[in-house]
Amino acid sequence: MSDWRIYRGAGLPHDGARQLPAPPPWREFTARNPEGAGGIDGPPDGPVDSEEVDNARRLGVKRRLVESFHPRPEEVEAVNAALQLRRPLLVTGTPGTGKSTLAHAVAHELRLGRVLRWPIVSRTTLQDGLYHYDAIGRLQDVQLDRAVSGDAVRQPPIGSYIRLGPLGTALLPSPDGLPRVLLIDEFDKSDIDLPNDLLNVLEEGEFTIRELERRAEREPATDVLTDDGTPVTVVGGRVRCTAFPFIILTSNGERDFPAALLRRCIQLDLKPPGEKQLAAMVAAHLGEEALEEGAELIERFLQREPGEVVATDQLLNALYVTQRAAHAEQVTRNRLAEMLLRPLDRPR
Repeated sequence: MSDWRIYRGAGLPHDGARQLPAPPPWREFTARNPEGAGGIDGPPDGPVDSEEVDNARRLGVKRRLVESFHPRPEEVEAVNAALQLRRPLLVTGTPGTGKSTLAHAVAHELRLGRVLRWPIVSRTTLQDGLYHYDAIGRLQDVQLDRAVSGDAVRQPPIGSYIRLGPLGTALLPSPDGLPRVLLIDEFDKSDIDLPNDLLNVLEEGEFTIRELERRAEREPATDVLTDDGTPVTVVGGRVRCTAFPFIILTSNGERDFPAALLRRCIQLDLKPPGEKQLAAMVAAHLGEEALEEGAELIERFLQREPGEVVATDQLLNALYVTQRAAHAEQVTRNRLAEMLLRPLDRPR
């Protein structure tokens, strides 16, 4: 395509959206092969493997062509310390340094299954991570059944209205003795109470579902849904892990955490990727040819001013778009790169 633009701002409706290429690998939400098959024409044949999609987005569809992401020794040591001590790993770093990707890399290498993700916002509570009981939905179903039948109806099973959150799912007993991987993302965005609220759960590795605990004598075992969407049996209303999950808490360093939490964590300060890590990352997502075609942008990224915050996914965005606009004028490509590589800490 000589003109990389789909939208031209001419105001005339057209079918250009049907010519959209496949999305960048890190914005792909359906499974596709490393050569980039797929796109907006439709989903791939057969069921989509969510673990495969997550790994492709985070680690790169061409990752098998890359020997290693070249993690620094201190990163490998911190991960191993957390694994062996059964302690959470608190990873701090500027945006785009690969904090979240680390969880997917560990899960992929150790074959620990899909990464459970708990995104944190200012309103997040411990309850959100453990489980949710839809009491209103249960009441509505009872009232609807009564209105339809006109008679007293049997209450639906309470377990149908309980779904474990990411943390609750991670703490389930492990059938194969292996830990789950849990990513607690943007932990520094939390309310001031959440770090302290987590302490007991992280220390004891268990929690209770109050609604089931009250009914334990009548219903000792209840089936509920996990964060994976699969049913699991909870006995006595109590969930207790048999293999403590590998937990990564990420932070952009926007706040301090209480000492009580810090002493329960292994701490890792993740530095921006070096030349080897960056080359492996670009090759994993865009292929080896992107290293040569985008050499100027990569060098610009590496030589940025000390203290400038530019995320690695900004570089990937710039490489992807400027390659798509390969036939555009140089001034256009430079303008695109300038826009996409704008430092995150620069006033607008």
